[in-house]
Amino acid sequence: MLGALAAGTLPSAVWAQATDYPKAGATLRYIVPFPPGGLTDVMARLVGQQLGERWKVNVVVDNRPGGGGQIGADAAAKSPGDGSTLLAITLTHAANYTLFPKAPYNFMKDLKPVALLAGSPMLIVVPASSKIKTFADLVAAAKGGKLNAGSSGNGTPPHLTLALFNDIAKTDVVHVPYKGGAPAITDLIGGQLDVIFSNFPESISHVKSGKLHAIAICSAARNAAVPDVPTTAEAGMPGLLVESWTALMVPASTPDAIVDKLGAEALKIMATPEIAERAKTQGFRVDARGPKDFGVFLKSEVERWGKVIVAAKITAE
Repeated sequence: MLGALAAGTLPSAVWAQATDYPKAGATLRYIVPFPPGGLTDVMARLVGQQLGERWKVNVVVDNRPGGGGQIGADAAAKSPGDGSTLLAITLTHAANYTLFPKAPYNFMKDLKPVALLAGSPMLIVVPASSKIKTFADLVAAAKGGKLNAGSSGNGTPPHLTLALFNDIAKTDVVHVPYKGGAPAITDLIGGQLDVIFSNFPESISHVKSGKLHAIAICSAARNAAVPDVPTTAEAGMPGLLVESWTALMVPASTPDAIVDKLGAEALKIMATPEIAERAKTQGFRVDARGPKDFGVFLKSEVERWGKVIVAAKITAE
């Protein structure tokens, strides 16, 4: 009986926390574990600005780049769970769970899912002068000889997409890691690389200008920015479905009531036409999911990319 009474009083105390959260004028720290100006940073600033305006609070974006996103995530994981610290994460963090088994924090235990925000499809691009004109050409060339593919680094979404392609097609396209997507794109345009399974925003302007040719997009539907580019499913490889998504998490000790309130507000923000349009201009597709649905999705992504990483023997170095 006492146990039942204790359990009965807990929700009211927690909900009181949520009702008072956040206090007007409070400061929320939104940690972005990547440099300013990148896609994750842009989305975090869009959401942070809206949170600030809606809740009458100060949202400070704190860029903590380094370690493939690990430094910022570690800082968030070790912060107080009072709702004052938010963390931007991406597909990279789901992969990092396998890539960094000795990380100073446990991604799946020390952080709690709040909301999935949006995804950006991977675009498969080749030099404009390439003899590879279609996805079928790419598969045939990969099976018939040595090709190389650039990426923004080991374990990044372009590398993971390449590894998944190699696994499905039973090919051995050689990975060439760069320190960032921009120099890889430059070498692709120059003909030093054969292909890049690219982050959409990093290559779309070069496709539009005619410097690169897009042969397929790794999404479920065609993209309005490149309506003539087929999906990988249409091109014959439905398993090559990859989006570089971004999402919101908080320290694991954050009460569920606060998580639910944050998640609900994030979904409202992403549902506004203004934010949807601004996200679209950055190469994102809004894919808003609350704590429960995002948690299921996150677990599936960790498992999916863990298998790819192990099979391809990918390391962080």
